[in-house]
Amino acid sequence: MAAETTDPPPPSAQRSPIDRAAVEARGLSSVQVAERQRLELSNIHRGTTSRSLVEILRTHLMTLFNLIIGLCALVIILLGRWLDLLFAISAVANVIIGLVQEYSAKRKLDAIALLHQDHIRVLRDGVVVEIHREQIVLDDVVELRRGDQVPADGIMLSSRGLDMDESMLTGESRPVPKRRDDLVLSGTAALAGTGRFLVTAVGQDARAAKIADEARQFRKINSELRRALERIAFWVSMVLIPIVIVVANGQMQAAGGWGTAWESGQWREALVTAVSSITAMIPQGLALMTTIAFAVAALKLARQKVLIQEQPAVEILARVDVVCLDKTGTLTDGTVAFEDAEPLDRYGMAVHRPPDPSSTAMGGTDPWEQVLAWFGADEQANPTAAALTERYTALPRHWAAYQVQFSSARRWSAVTFADDAGELAGHWVLGAADVLLPAMDAGVVDVEGIRGRTDRRASQGLRTMVLAHAPLEGPLAASSGGLTGPLGRGEHLPAELRPVAVLAFKEKVRPDAAETLQYFRDQRVALKVISGDSPRTVAAVAREVGMEVDGDGVDAAQLTSPEQLRRAVESQAVFGRVTPDQKRDMVEALQAEGHVVAMTGDGINDALALKRADLGIAMGNGAPATKAVSRMVLLDGRFDRLPTVLAEGRKVIANTERVAHLFLTKTAYAIILGLFYGVMFWQFPFLPRQFSTVDFLMLGFPAFFLALMPNPRRYRPGFLRRSLIFAAPTATAICLAVIAVSWAGRTFSATASEVQTAATITLSIVGLWVLSAALRPLTRPRIALIAGMYVLLAVVLLVPISQQYHLFAMPGPQLLSTAFVAAVIGCAVVELGCRWQSHRIELEPLDEAPAVR
Repeated sequence: MAAETTDPPPPSAQRSPIDRAAVEARGLSSVQVAERQRLELSNIHRGTTSRSLVEILRTHLMTLFNLIIGLCALVIILLGRWLDLLFAISAVANVIIGLVQEYSAKRKLDAIALLHQDHIRVLRDGVVVEIHREQIVLDDVVELRRGDQVPADGIMLSSRGLDMDESMLTGESRPVPKRRDDLVLSGTAALAGTGRFLVTAVGQDARAAKIADEARQFRKINSELRRALERIAFWVSMVLIPIVIVVANGQMQAAGGWGTAWESGQWREALVTAVSSITAMIPQGLALMTTIAFAVAALKLARQKVLIQEQPAVEILARVDVVCLDKTGTLTDGTVAFEDAEPLDRYGMAVHRPPDPSSTAMGGTDPWEQVLAWFGADEQANPTAAALTERYTALPRHWAAYQVQFSSARRWSAVTFADDAGELAGHWVLGAADVLLPAMDAGVVDVEGIRGRTDRRASQGLRTMVLAHAPLEGPLAASSGGLTGPLGRGEHLPAELRPVAVLAFKEKVRPDAAETLQYFRDQRVALKVISGDSPRTVAAVAREVGMEVDGDGVDAAQLTSPEQLRRAVESQAVFGRVTPDQKRDMVEALQAEGHVVAMTGDGINDALALKRADLGIAMGNGAPATKAVSRMVLLDGRFDRLPTVLAEGRKVIANTERVAHLFLTKTAYAIILGLFYGVMFWQFPFLPRQFSTVDFLMLGFPAFFLALMPNPRRYRPGFLRRSLIFAAPTATAICLAVIAVSWAGRTFSATASEVQTAATITLSIVGLWVLSAALRPLTRPRIALIAGMYVLLAVVLLVPISQQYHLFAMPGPQLLSTAFVAAVIGCAVVELGCRWQSHRIELEPLDEAPAVR
C-alpha cells in the first residue's frame, strides 16, 4: 500500500513557537527575526508608486494591435518579403523603447519612494528600533503613535487611549477605540493615543492588506487621457476586423478575382498590399507615447522632490479647477510658536498680576503652568501642545493618573492627577474654545467674555486654546482603553469645568505661499482654505497670503445640513472649525458640481478628504497615513512645487493631444483609403515598406520629440473631440489627394511602381504639412524638426539605394505633375481645416467646468 502523502505545512507553521509573554516584554530576538526572514515571513507586498514589471510587460505586449501586427508580420515572412517588414521592426522598436523607458523610470521612482518611506517602530531585543515596513516579520511587536498607518494585521497588546480610523476599510469615519486583544488591521491609521500590537499576518498573507489596497484604489484615477485612449482603442478594434475583410477581398478582386489571382500568383502581391493597408490603420504608438510622457514627467518631478504615486496624477493637476488647502502645513510651514497665556479666575475674568521673573526663569511654577509643561512634554503631543515647552518646563512632581490624548475629532486632550497631587488634583482639559466653553456653566462663568478674548486673538491670526479644570468626583478606575469615571472613554467632558487660562499660538506663514496662490489665481484655479482652527484665525492667515476674504470666514460648525455645506463651499473661500468628515463632504460637494478637485494636507485629519479628492497632495513631513492615501507627495513639504507640477501636467496633456492629432489622422486616412480601394477593387497604391517610411517621417520620429517638448498651453477639456475634429479634414485632404493620384495613374496607364511612387510623394508632402499644423505655434526647434523631415524625404526619394529598397520608379511628367498639384491642394485643404478648428477653439470657453468662486 502506497504511503499517504501530505502537503508541507505553511512557512508560518514551520517557525519556532514563541513565548507570547516574553515577546510582549522584549519583542523578537535577532535569531527569531533571522529565522522568519529565511522563511520569507516578511511584510513585503506590492507598492503603488509605479506599475510592476509584469504589468508593464502586459501593457506593452498583450494588446490586440500587437496581435494584428504580429499576424501581418507572419504573413510577410511566409511570403518571403523580408524587406516589407519595416512596419514590424518599427513596432518592436516602439515596444522595446517603451519597456526600457518605463521600467527605468519605475526603478528610479521606486528607489526614491523607498528612500522617503516612513519608518515603523518595533520592539526587538528589548529596544524600540525604527525599520522599513518591508522589514517587519511575523510576531513582531509594533508600536503605534498618532498619525501612523498600521503596516500589517495584528492583535493589540496594550493601548493608551488608542483610537483608530478604519474608514479606509469600512467607510465608517467614527474613531474606533482599541483595547488589549482587539484586532488591528493593516491600512487603518492611529487617530489618537499610543499602543503596541503583535503582528499576526504579513505581506500578501494579511487579509486586510489586500482589502486596504482595494480600498485605497477604489476609484480609478480620473484621467481624461486614459479614457480617451481606451475609447480610441475600443472603436478601432471594433471596426478593424470587418475592414480587414473588405480590404483583403478588394485587393484580390483588383488582381483579377480570387481564382485568377491564385492561378497567376498575383495573390501574393494582393496580400502584401492588403497588409500595408491594415498595418497603417493601427495607432500603435499613441498609447506608447503617452506612457513615456507620464513616466518621464514623473521621474523629472521626483528629482524636484515631488513623488508621483500614480503616473496619471501628473495630468490631473493640469485639469484641476479647485484647490482645497489645509492651512496648517500648507499655507503655514507647520511650525507652531507659543505666543502668550492670559490667566483667568474660575469665573473667566482676567487675573491681573505683576510678572514674576523667577517664575519665568524656572519655566512656570504655578499648578496650571506645570500642567502646561506636562502637556508640552508628552511624547504624543501635537505640534501646538509641543510648542508649550518654549515657555513651560517645570514638570509636575506627581505622576498623571490618566490621560486622554488629542484627536482632531474631539479637538481637546486631558490629563487627570489624583487626590495626592495637592493643587494639581483634578481633571485638566486643553482644547479649542468653541468646544470647551459650551461645557461650562454660563450662569457662573463669563463664557461670552472668554469667547470675546479668543475671537480678538484669532482675528490677529493667532490660534487660541483654553485650559480648563474640573474637580475629581467619585472613584476613578483604570481600564485598558483609557478612562472611566467623569471623563468616560474620553468622549465626554467632565462636569463643573472652569476656565484657567487662554493660550495663544502663532504659525509661521510660508514665504512662498502668497506667490504660489497668486499663480493659481492667474491660472483661473479657485482656492478654498479649509481648517479646523477658528474661522477668524484662518481668515487672518488667508489675508496674510493675499486672499480676499469677506468677513471672518465661514464657521463650518454652523453648516448643519448637506445643502448648507454645498452652498457655502460653492460660494465661499475660507472655512474654519471644519471636521475631518466635513472636509471630505466639501470635496464631494465640489465634485458633484462638476469640478476637478485637488486637496493638500499633512495631518491624519486630512486623510479622508485626500483620499476622496481627484488629486490628494500630502506634505513629506505629514502623517504616514496621510501620505499613504495621497496620489502625490511633496517630499520636502514645499508648497511652491505645485506650479512646476501644473506645468508638467499641462505639457503631458498638450503634447499628447498633438501626438493624438497625428495618430488619429493616420488611422482615419488609412481606414478611408482601405475601404475605398477595397470597394472600388483598385490596387492599393502603397507597399508596406513605403507606408512604413511615410509613417516614420510623419509620425514615428517626430512623435518622440513631440511627447517631451515644452508646452505651456493651458488645459482645455475635450481632448478626444478636438483630436477627432483635427483628424477629419486632414485625413479627408490626404485621401482625396492620394485617390486623385491613383485615378491619374489609371488614366495615364502608369505602372504600379510609378503610381506607388507618386502616391508616396503626395502622401509625404501632405503628411508633413499636417505635422507642421500639429506643431503650431512654430518655434525654432519645431521648425528644425519639420525641416529635417523634408530633408529626409528628399533623401528617401532621390538616393539610389533608397529607391531600390522602396521599389520606386520615377513617374512620367503628367503623373508627377498631378502628384505635386494634388499635394498642394491637399495642403491647402489641411490648412483650411486647421484654421476652422482654431477658430472653433477660440470661440469655446476656456474651461467647461461650472464657474466657482
